[in-house]
Amino acid sequence: MSLIKQLEKYVNDVIKELGYETDVKIEKSKMKEFGDYQINAAMALAKQAGKNPREIAQEIVDKFDNRFTNVNIQGPGFINISISDEVLLKDSNESINNFDNYIDKNENKRKIVLDYGGANIAKEMHVGHFRCNIGESVKRLLNAFGDETISDVHWGDWGTPMGLVIREIQEMHPELPYFDPNFEGEYPSESPVTNEELGIIYPRASLKKKENEKYAEEAKQITMKLQNGDKGLLALWKHIVNVSEKDAEKIYDYLNCTFDYSYGESNAAPYVNDVLDILKEKGLAEESDGALIMHVKEETDNKEMPPLMLVKSDGAILYDTTELATIYQRMHDWNPDEIWYFTDERQSLHFEQAFRGVKKAGIVNENTVLRFCGFGTINGKDGKPFKTRDGGVMSLKGLIKLVHDEIEPKIKEDIQGEERADIANKLTLATLKYSDLTPQRRTDYIFDVEKFTEFVGKTGIYAVYTTTRIKSLLNKVNVDNPTIINIPNQEVRDILVKLTELPKCLTSSYQDASLNYICDFIYELSSLFNKFYGDHNISNEENEENKKTYIALSKLVYNTLSNLLNILAIDEVNKM
Repeated sequence: MSLIKQLEKYVNDVIKELGYETDVKIEKSKMKEFGDYQINAAMALAKQAGKNPREIAQEIVDKFDNRFTNVNIQGPGFINISISDEVLLKDSNESINNFDNYIDKNENKRKIVLDYGGANIAKEMHVGHFRCNIGESVKRLLNAFGDETISDVHWGDWGTPMGLVIREIQEMHPELPYFDPNFEGEYPSESPVTNEELGIIYPRASLKKKENEKYAEEAKQITMKLQNGDKGLLALWKHIVNVSEKDAEKIYDYLNCTFDYSYGESNAAPYVNDVLDILKEKGLAEESDGALIMHVKEETDNKEMPPLMLVKSDGAILYDTTELATIYQRMHDWNPDEIWYFTDERQSLHFEQAFRGVKKAGIVNENTVLRFCGFGTINGKDGKPFKTRDGGVMSLKGLIKLVHDEIEPKIKEDIQGEERADIANKLTLATLKYSDLTPQRRTDYIFDVEKFTEFVGKTGIYAVYTTTRIKSLLNKVNVDNPTIINIPNQEVRDILVKLTELPKCLTSSYQDASLNYICDFIYELSSLFNKFYGDHNISNEENEENKKTYIALSKLVYNTLSNLLNILAIDEVNKM
């Protein structure tokens, strides 16, 4: 239990001893000159008891022991407190090598499936796919709180886009054996198309679909034949998937995004008929103009709620059906307590429909939590979705290169070779990750390359620079069993008090599935430490007690920042 949680329990016990019932929270002080924290319970208690709030506030503070100092009452009954040096030192020393001391873990651990990759096979990953960072970091945070996670990349590898790609390959190479109706499964080990070619094929096929009805119909027929198990098309499809997945996996690896399962929409395909059978047996599926649909609208809805489209009139399986089958599969394979989806906020309606559908059909348990964690878009300086200079869609590789080219020249000239390349890649990653995770998850944000690659300010580079600086110091002053002995000045105290705020920051990120709280804390802690570091020559400090305190404080800050950066999936560097 974190220090603030312990102190909240203590304050609540004091209030209960006075005969009042309440659940008091200790909040950060809005006026630091009056104390580190404040308690705002007196006015609510006054209404219950019919007393003056200042009178009740006085009753409470009169019961406080020496855990708090500088206790005072302001205004109509706001209680201001500062944490005593003794309590602050004890908690800080317990936390130097124990980051868990800052995590208020839940007693009830959950098994949570996380869906946050979402790259589409045969299509180049665009800048929006970069937001897989959110799911990766939330996964790490959930694990830190003790929850079990199962992560699935969930490739878009089934449906109309695949039919279009195969139709265009047929246009390019009609002689390939995969289009032979007598194909029996033997095919060359080499793919007939490269990933670079796939990046050209889909946009071209998509354009042809709009301009040529015959071409569009042929692509649709190919999609149906593929979904019905045509051997030749499945063999070609496997080549496309293998080539495209390998390229996407390289990008995910670069971004430190890892997945327990590399499943796609196709993995749910075998469960589609099971789902349709359930819906039909329960009378939830009905025909409409030859198609099969499921109504999910409720009487209380005051907004449009379209039905789920299950099967088209021509027998084609749709995205909605695959979504239900995916949830069915996840319940069948893993039986999770919760399933969380990280996708663009604009997909919220689709997921609300799907969640209603599986609940209505009993595909998930009554207490299974289905959570849509939508995120905003990445925009350019014009406030519109981020694009290339020529106005095209910005690819994820293009964004990475843009940031890398801005950072690489800023690295010290004496760092060369593989070391320079490694540092440039890690700082690129830090820039991308931190800039993407700093806004609240649902917020659209402007990606400003120049601003985000600065070495000072609220940037990933500044956060990494701080850990590098502290690591260099600790390597010079290696000390066993570091201990913070005293609080010799306000700068040390400010850092220690800031660290007591970390548990609530972590809990806020944990509950909201948004890393902005952690990003803010990293910047604030880094700023406090760098100010302290600039004002004190730690390795040459003459007062021995102060020197030991400064070194131990540096170790505490370093370990804290290191753990927080790891949650954000940001790597450290040894020099910059």
